[in-house]
Amino acid sequence: MKRWAKILVAVTGFTVLVIVAIPLFVNANTFRPAIEKQLKTVFGREVKFGHLSLSVVSRSLVAKDLSVADDPAFSEAPFLTAKELRIGVSLRPLIFEHQVNLRSFRIESPEITVIRDANGTWNFSSIGRGAATRPAAGGAGVAPGSAISKGAALALSDLSVGSITIEDGRVTIVSLPAHDQPRGYEHVNLSAHDFSLASRFPFELSANLSAGGTISATGHLGPMNRNDAAASPADAQFSVKALDPVAAGFLDSHAGVSLIADIDAHIVSDGQTLTTDGTVHIVNLILRKGATAAPKPLDLSYSGTHRLKQSTGEVQDATVKAGDATIHLSGTYQPVTAVAADDEDQLLNLKLVGESLPIDELQPLMTAAGVRLPNGSVLKGGTLSMNLGITGQTKSLIITGPIALANARLIGFDIGSKIHGIAALSGVKTGDTTEFEKLRVYVRITNGGVVASKIDAVIPAMGELTGSGTVSPDNQLDFNLLAKVASANGVGKVGVGFLTILNGGSSGKSGVPMRITGTPDEPYITADVGGVVQKKAKSIASIFGGKKK
Repeated sequence: MKRWAKILVAVTGFTVLVIVAIPLFVNANTFRPAIEKQLKTVFGREVKFGHLSLSVVSRSLVAKDLSVADDPAFSEAPFLTAKELRIGVSLRPLIFEHQVNLRSFRIESPEITVIRDANGTWNFSSIGRGAATRPAAGGAGVAPGSAISKGAALALSDLSVGSITIEDGRVTIVSLPAHDQPRGYEHVNLSAHDFSLASRFPFELSANLSAGGTISATGHLGPMNRNDAAASPADAQFSVKALDPVAAGFLDSHAGVSLIADIDAHIVSDGQTLTTDGTVHIVNLILRKGATAAPKPLDLSYSGTHRLKQSTGEVQDATVKAGDATIHLSGTYQPVTAVAADDEDQLLNLKLVGESLPIDELQPLMTAAGVRLPNGSVLKGGTLSMNLGITGQTKSLIITGPIALANARLIGFDIGSKIHGIAALSGVKTGDTTEFEKLRVYVRITNGGVVASKIDAVIPAMGELTGSGTVSPDNQLDFNLLAKVASANGVGKVGVGFLTILNGGSSGKSGVPMRITGTPDEPYITADVGGVVQKKAKSIASIFGGKKK
């Protein structure tokens, strides 16, 4: 046992001695100029790094202070810098033949700046552009088991290694001309296996959004487009957790829309057009400034296309599910930069449609949209239908179209008790609930407030109301309506004859003018019954006066 122990110690010591001694006989730094030259030939970018040493344990060449130049049309600063680059190599050819056979690249803690120009071009688009497509005579390519030697010329189609890994990187995305704060991604980890510029290869990606949330992706990328790396085909499954699109810079804070979303998406790109479908789970949704976040989550499924170069796209169908209520959104979008180069906002042309939606299921959306009902009342029962167009820039949207309620109840609000003016008309009572047999209105919603026209409502306890009005940005009401009183109970002892006069006689073309002011929380309703009576009395007097003549 002692003899075998001595042999084991001797073998171990010899192995350690060999490992320690190898770097003394192999000057790894002499390969640095050749490797830099070969990588420059492949990527079409200046590649520099510091002292190169050999790590026998990890079977890699270790380079400090990696730097990859940017496209000079975008920036003079480096496209990528890193504290350390580890180049996996085959030890036998390196030691005995002084040749470098590349096996892998591992970049540790890189800083990467990605820039997008106003015309849709990225600063990484030119990577590999103009590189040779075939090896020079007598040259060696870079592939597993191939050798780098001085004077070798690389072929773009020959670059292939077992893996490329980025660990704990930071990516900053900048737009030109700059309008908003750059978007950042922290702790970026990327691994590509069986990497080749000339073929399709699998990859895995994970990162933290600097504003909170995480992103991960798995899929396939390539082959690389030699004229535009950004136009390379891809097929990937993305997952985004706890995304705040306002904090992340995807939504303009002035638009008044905010939310937290989990996204699962499948994305396929042919290099020109990106096709995507997926699901979105939304919490804390706010659709309007001053609104309260929706108390319940919403789920959305979508499908669409996006043209990469133009940054335009089409939402083929986005379906919002709120309980049993289903709302459909479709349409197109394009950047304002296509019209005005000094703005990065989006121009939308969308259609929002919902038919016979159960109102009880829409309460979360009503809260998120800042729908304010009088005296804290609650809308219950019945259905809502809408066909709204959404156009303009995201920070100044214009929403227009008809909205219709059917058989709904406003619980906690007695509209009759809110009517001021002639006491008799104020006698209309609806109890603590106001029932709407129907309510149809055409709305136009902008940053300047709400314009409601073509109002046509039937409140059984009162009758039919028509007219129009506005809601200012500070929620001041200004509505002028005409009411055809439904019951003689609303006009006291005068009875049915007076009711007929108020409603315009047999012609039915007039009614009781009503003015609504105040706020949605505290509306003030005034009925001008006296004016109608005076007008009708004059009309009757003129008729009888004419007969006497």
